[in-house]
Amino acid sequence: MAEPPRTNTSSKSKIFDKRQLATLVDMDSTEAVHKEVVHILGLINPSFDPNPVQMVFEFTVDLYKGHMQGYRACNTDYHNLHHITDTYLAMARLLHGAQLSGESLSDREIVLGLTGALMHDTGMIQESHDTEGTGAKYTPEHVMLSMDFIAKHAEIFYLSQQEIADLRDMILCTDLLADIPAIDFSTPKIELLGKILATADLIAQMADRTYLEKLLFLYQEFREAEMGNFKNEIDFLHQTLDFFEISAKRFRETLDNTSRYMVPHFKSRWGIDENLYILSLENQRDFLEKILKDKNISIYHELKRNDLAQKARSKYGITPAE
Repeated sequence: MAEPPRTNTSSKSKIFDKRQLATLVDMDSTEAVHKEVVHILGLINPSFDPNPVQMVFEFTVDLYKGHMQGYRACNTDYHNLHHITDTYLAMARLLHGAQLSGESLSDREIVLGLTGALMHDTGMIQESHDTEGTGAKYTPEHVMLSMDFIAKHAEIFYLSQQEIADLRDMILCTDLLADIPAIDFSTPKIELLGKILATADLIAQMADRTYLEKLLFLYQEFREAEMGNFKNEIDFLHQTLDFFEISAKRFRETLDNTSRYMVPHFKSRWGIDENLYILSLENQRDFLEKILKDKNISIYHELKRNDLAQKARSKYGITPAE
């Protein structure tokens, strides 16, 4: 599968090239993403009340931007607000596709699913008194910390005790090491929502048009958290090729292929009978394989979208390891 040109998309192509996932919504705009989510909620149910989702969305934006008393602004370059809104939109799209596929989810269950998408990485936000390093140091336990964050702020979101427990189980599904079949979900619908959330979290990252560039920041987060066994960022990229295969199996087996719900969504919303997330993900994998195979090129020359690779080199003083 050919990789599309890795250059900034022009306004004209954003209008006409609908098969490019990144052209459908301005993913760099939190408001544009939220507007699309609200539109999707209207497709699910014309009488859907978006106010509960709006409240959680505004809370999340304030939290990540450092406007929430008691917390520092998000200071992780990979697990940042952009990732959260990417996951938020992917979750809404999957929920819409699930509904079109015959899954019956109440408005409240949909609100809980979107709340999970917005809150699933809050464990990486540092409290005000914590000034050492960045939130990346909490990577190993951030899922549990995110679950605790939900419980701590439950009153703000008008969550019942059962909803807190359900959200904890849903967020636990985003942990790649979690034994999902062993989770005692309260209902089959909560299990479905957990698997959809785990799919949204992973597929939103890997289908991001700047995913490969952002991996250089993820590598630095893992270094701070002392996770993984990577010689350098190039080795990390090589191991990412294996992660594509691991993720494909996870989507297919552990998460019951809930990524398939993207197809009815895109067909209904955009007239595209295709899973654009999987298409983008496969393009990313093929391009990464290509540039790692060619020893005569620099990955820093090839990974040029949004100048993110150069920003990573500048911020972390990276010396090319090729």
